Amino acid sequence: MDRLQRRDFLIAAGALLAAPLAAEAQQAAKIARIGYLAGDLAAGPHLHEAFRQGLRDLGYVEGRNVVIEYRDAEGKLARLPALAAELVALKVDVIMVGGTLAALAAKQATKTLPIVFASAVDPVTDGLVTSLARPSGNVTGLSALSPELVGKRLELLKQTVPGVSRVAVLWQPGGLSERTVKDILKEAEVAARALGLRLQLVEARDPADFERAFSDMTKVRAGALIALGGTMFLIERRRLVDLATKNRLPAVYGLREYVDVGGLMSYGPNNVDLFRRAATYVDKILKGAKPADLPVEQPTKFDLVIKLKAAKDLGLAIPSSLLQRAEVIQ
Repeated sequence: MDRLQRRDFLIAAGALLAAPLAAEAQQAAKIARIGYLAGDLAAGPHLHEAFRQGLRDLGYVEGRNVVIEYRDAEGKLARLPALAAELVALKVDVIMVGGTLAALAAKQATKTLPIVFASAVDPVTDGLVTSLARPSGNVTGLSALSPELVGKRLELLKQTVPGVSRVAVLWQPGGLSERTVKDILKEAEVAARALGLRLQLVEARDPADFERAFSDMTKVRAGALIALGGTMFLIERRRLVDLATKNRLPAVYGLREYVDVGGLMSYGPNNVDLFRRAATYVDKILKGAKPADLPVEQPTKFDLVIKLKAAKDLGLAIPSSLLQRAEVIQ
């Protein structure tokens, strides 16, 4: 083999040896890293699973082409900013969050890493995005539209309990952002006046306040209950539902998770669907899209869920007009 042939052989051999290494490096480069910031994973494992299922539907397999880095505040929402900072330090490709408070913590931690929220109450009012159509910045996702829905929930209560005149509104200071609570209460007052109802605000800062809160509802002779959203309420939903039943208070909630543990009624967007659809936003961002170019999606389908056993326990006859359009649970 002359010098020229030997040189050509070595070049060809080197190329053959480099090819598998290049392919391996290219495959490794395709592994996406998603940061998952949660207020309490244990409060909604089905929502986390819905997001993972959404990823699987789009061809992502954990450990093969995607890795999810989890940070869980375990119900201690004051930990969210520090946990968000940890995800930023890991240099994940995108941060996935559930609701508004986690999204705000993530946005505070980074102005560059993409952030996707699955169920923010009012992303414009809370300052997550500039507008729904043009989010700008590094944040986008799906809105739950809670402020506009509180009026509908009061209407459902009035239809279910025609003689009700006073409705207790249970809320947790800090459970939702201050601006969101203000908007929800404003919408609730407008709807209550139109329905001839009086609202009684009752606060519960932590689970230790629940007994006292329901005692206050009894003292003011509330005839029904609306519970505003919040991670703590969701975590303690079974206890809230049990106390409502014990105090014979018909209640309407924003999430079906409360009905699944015995609550009377819920009306709102399907949270499982929102989390599953959030995976499509993550997928687009991983493929190069910018959050600023992805409009915030609003829910178009709202679920009314009614539990008949709860109605029977409260001595209520649910109007057929509601039963016909509801998902009815025995």
